[in-house]
Amino acid sequence: MNINKKSVLLHKKLKGKLEVVPKFKVKTQEDLSLVYTPGVAEVCKEIAKDEKKAYELTIKNNSVAIISDGSAVLGLGNIGPYGAIPVMEGKALLFKEYANIDAFPICVNTQNSFEIINLVKNIAPIFAGVNLEDISAPRCFEIEDALQDIGIPVFHDDQHGTAIVLLAALINSAKLAGKRLTDLKVVISGAGAAGTAITNLLLCIGHDPKVCESVKEIIICDSKGIISKDRTDIENNPHKMRLASITNKKNTNGSLSDALESADVFIGVSKGDVLKPSLIKKMAPKPIIIAMANPTPEIMPDTAKKAGAFIVGTGRSDFPNQVNNVLAFPGVFRGALDARAKIITNKMKIAAAFTLASCVKNPTVNNILPSALDRRVIPKIAKAVKKAYQKE
Repeated sequence: MNINKKSVLLHKKLKGKLEVVPKFKVKTQEDLSLVYTPGVAEVCKEIAKDEKKAYELTIKNNSVAIISDGSAVLGLGNIGPYGAIPVMEGKALLFKEYANIDAFPICVNTQNSFEIINLVKNIAPIFAGVNLEDISAPRCFEIEDALQDIGIPVFHDDQHGTAIVLLAALINSAKLAGKRLTDLKVVISGAGAAGTAITNLLLCIGHDPKVCESVKEIIICDSKGIISKDRTDIENNPHKMRLASITNKKNTNGSLSDALESADVFIGVSKGDVLKPSLIKKMAPKPIIIAMANPTPEIMPDTAKKAGAFIVGTGRSDFPNQVNNVLAFPGVFRGALDARAKIITNKMKIAAAFTLASCVKNPTVNNILPSALDRRVIPKIAKAVKKAYQKE
């Protein structure tokens, strides 16, 4: 029986991967009076006088909302809120297992950005953080941007979790290839949520001279080719126009093949089989290939290796060098909650990435990141993220 059929049977048996478990057992009349009326009234009055006490006296201190509209679920596309439930349940399970965070899957029956923004604002009192999940671009950008002032961190994991783990993978890959981040020409296939966040993070690392300068060059390709200022078909797309303004310094035009000329790194966050072996041969010596499309990567690892790739990573667990955001988001949120952060900043993301990279003491071409099952990673990232926020 394959893994897909096993998964269906497991979910049918469990009827959901989560349950609510009380921390306190009600055994006596006094117990009931303490947790409910009349005793709870005094707790309510304490919080009414000072809302910050909700962190001390309620579930708020350790709770995260996982919000999805089901518009971009895994590689399945727009399957709606009901179809998204198993993924959001799984995400909540990972929050608890890896970071001891109580996360709640909230799948909303609307794909109207304004309605989602309002919903999140209105449920924020009970939560210490919000994880946006599987919301399609470009709506995910406007939703996240509109929620940065609600007093708790709002983090779109498909964007930033992916970018953090990618940066960590790139740090160790560049080290093995004998190259500096500042020397890298990076080509990204995919201009959606992940591709945009990766671009932003690879550029923003240059804003902190204590960290490093940003990569030398980034070129982004969508399904029609290189994103450049000459593309008339993106003139009415503010998102892609912004990407054109911050990447592709030489204003190169053409296809993915043209972009990969002498490139050091290929990053795939698009769709399967878009990177042909012949294109790797056009890249610089010791090419680094991170092909993260799921379930079928932009190129299969064995094919990439035969074509001359030095390092190959994918998003899959059945190949070496899995680039999976489970390595990032539990630690990022744990650190943010511990710091009582109001937002998650770029410095927090950079701290997470460099800490994650450092978790592999002696990286090799087949081991550039820790295992997703390595529970030692999350506490280290949490500590680094908390420290970064407190410094800011």
